[in-house]
Amino acid sequence: MDSEERTTNRSEQKSRKILRSLIRKQPWDLLLVIGTGVSAAVAPEIPALCSWRSCIEAVIEAAEQLEVLHPGDVAEFRKKVIKDRDLLVVAHDLIRKMSPRTGDTKPNFFQDCLMEVFDNLEQHIQNPVVLQSILRLMERGTMVLTTNYDNLLEIFGQQQGKPMESLDLKDKDKVLQWARGHIKYGVLHIHGLYTDPCGMVLDPSGYKDVTQDPEVMEVLQNLYLTKSFLFVGCGETLRDQIFQALFLYTVKNKVDLEHYMLVLKENEDQFFKLQADMLLHGIKVVSYGDCFEYFPEYVQDLTAQICKQRSPGTSCVDCAKRKLGENDLDLSKRVKQSDNVDTSAGDLGIVKNFETQVQGNCAGPPEREAENWALSTPEFQ
Repeated sequence: MDSEERTTNRSEQKSRKILRSLIRKQPWDLLLVIGTGVSAAVAPEIPALCSWRSCIEAVIEAAEQLEVLHPGDVAEFRKKVIKDRDLLVVAHDLIRKMSPRTGDTKPNFFQDCLMEVFDNLEQHIQNPVVLQSILRLMERGTMVLTTNYDNLLEIFGQQQGKPMESLDLKDKDKVLQWARGHIKYGVLHIHGLYTDPCGMVLDPSGYKDVTQDPEVMEVLQNLYLTKSFLFVGCGETLRDQIFQALFLYTVKNKVDLEHYMLVLKENEDQFFKLQADMLLHGIKVVSYGDCFEYFPEYVQDLTAQICKQRSPGTSCVDCAKRKLGENDLDLSKRVKQSDNVDTSAGDLGIVKNFETQVQGNCAGPPEREAENWALSTPEFQ
């Protein structure tokens, strides 16, 4: 592609439309599902982050170098990666091969191979645009879960001074807190995290404790029913057995849902077929372009449009003032009703507390909290 053609394509990309139903979502109405595409855009020099195929190939390479896989098995798995369409099955077979013959996945050499593959991630962050966009949404209440083993988002967030926290499904208490919105900068790794071998679940059988726990399943499935999932950089996620068990096949009435998936449109026929198929699951498939280079800019533009919606702070103030008016409460009159300095100072303090409460609500969704505060404050009764 010459420079003139590339310039033309970029110009066309800038005019790409974004679904209004998506950009009108408030940040706290969204739950981001992060796939390998995000990591590939952020750290392109690490092949293992580019796709499931690349990750498996890198693990096989590490296994060969660490001498934890028989040469014959190395050759066999390399053939499978090329020929087999279902890479998740290949990954699970590879995990089993490097695990005890008892069938238990711990201890195993797969974890060591992942640590080798993802060594010194912080040194490889080159294009943080997507991570910046995700953090911007998280600041405003968007929840995040990922199928990735890496922690690039947490690393970058900590560099920006955010109290990032990596979570996995093995810690029930943390999962429940996260699902209920109590861990603002929590990132749920449904496959676990390479830095925490004890929390990694490397095979579908390892999720039995989660899928058979009614309390955990209820809060997770409630998210799928009440949030709009936005799949970002996801390719194989919907074919992931764990994601299917947690959300896709256990939630009924999917056509009533409204989720979104950003994809690369390489082939028009395949794209529109995927679009039709995913609507059956309540998922709207959206193209960010026909070139992966467009992905970061699209996510950035999408985030900007979502975040520029009318501030909930304005709504909070208006609603609270309206409620106060309904109860014959006039803040300005109360402040001016007395020449007594102490009384005025007290009233000004009430107003200041009210403003602080409203501003605090701007970071979250429930505008009625400001109303409730105003109505429950003794000085306003």
